[in-house]
Amino acid sequence: MTAHTLVTGATGFVGSAVARTLLERGHTLRLMVREGSDRRNIADIPAELVDGDLSRPETFARAVEGCRYVFHVAADYRLWVPDPAPMMTANVEGTRLLMLAAQKAGVERIVYCSSVAALGLIGDGTESDEETPVQEHGVIGIYKRSKYRAEQEVLRLVQENGLPAVIVNPSTPVGPRDIRPTPTGQMILDCAAGRMPAYVDTGVNIVHVDDVAEGHALALERGTIGEKYILGGENYLLRDLFAMVSEIAHVPPPRIRLPQEVIWPVAIVSEWLSRSFGFSPRVTREMLAMSRKKMFFSSEKAIKELGYSPRPARKAVEDAITWFRNNGMLK
Repeated sequence: MTAHTLVTGATGFVGSAVARTLLERGHTLRLMVREGSDRRNIADIPAELVDGDLSRPETFARAVEGCRYVFHVAADYRLWVPDPAPMMTANVEGTRLLMLAAQKAGVERIVYCSSVAALGLIGDGTESDEETPVQEHGVIGIYKRSKYRAEQEVLRLVQENGLPAVIVNPSTPVGPRDIRPTPTGQMILDCAAGRMPAYVDTGVNIVHVDDVAEGHALALERGTIGEKYILGGENYLLRDLFAMVSEIAHVPPPRIRLPQEVIWPVAIVSEWLSRSFGFSPRVTREMLAMSRKKMFFSSEKAIKELGYSPRPARKAVEDAITWFRNNGMLK
C-alpha cells in the first residue's frame, strides 16, 4: 500500500503551490478539500481528494489515515471578520486536533505552515527573525492572533507530546494562481490596473509563492523538529513596491502618501458598511494599526539550514501580473 503525503488547504494559493512542488518530488498526494471549494488550482494535479474542513474535526482521521507526511497549509485567511470566533476555532483548535490526529495515525513528519504574522516584529525597518521576542498582546489583528496561538499549540505539542513537526513561516507570497485573490494579490492587482492613487507608508517582505512551496519541501527534507524557518524574499517599502508594479504593468505609480489620521475615518465607515451589507472592507482599523510597523524579515536561517534560495521579488510580481492578465482579472 502506497504511503500518501497529505496537503491541507490544497485548493488555495500557497497550498496548490506546495502540492505541485511535492508532485515534482515524486510524492503520492492526498489533498484535503472543503465541500464546494473552488478547485481550479488543483484541476491538473493527479491526487486523491478527501473531504475535510478545519471546522469539522471528525474529517481528520480519514484524511491522515495511511499518510507518511502531512503538510498543514489550510487556514482561514482573512484580515477582517465580523465575528472572530469561527476563525479562531478553525485556525487554533482545528490545527491542534489535526496535529493530534496525524500523530495518532503514525505520521512520520509534519510541516506546519504558520506565518510571519505569528513572529515578533521590530517594525523600524530592522529585519525580524525567528528569535525576535513576541507576546500575544503585541500581535495586532484577529488573523495574526489566530496564527500566533496555533503556532504556540504546535510548539507545545512538539515539547509535551513529541509531535514530529517542523514549522515554516512564509512572509507575503505573490505569484500565479492567486484566484481569490489574497489581500496582497488584490493590492498588486489594483495597482497594476491603475486603481491605486495613494498609499500608506509601510513595508512588506515579498516572496514568490513557488519559493514558499520549495521551502515547505526543504523543511520536510532538512528541517529540525520543533524549529521555525522564515520563508521570505525581499523587503520593500510599499512606495517602492507600487513603483515596481506600475513599471511592470505600464501604468502611472501612486504618488500620494496618505497619513494614518486621514484614512482612519474611512476605515471606520468601511467596517460599518461591511457589517451592514456583508462585503469585505478594503481598509480596516486593524490594517492601519499593522501598517505602523514595517514588516521586514530575514530568511537567513532557512537559507543556511535548509538550502532555501528565494528569487528576486520582481519575478514574483511579474509572474503575478502575467497570471492575472492571462486569466482575465487584469485588462
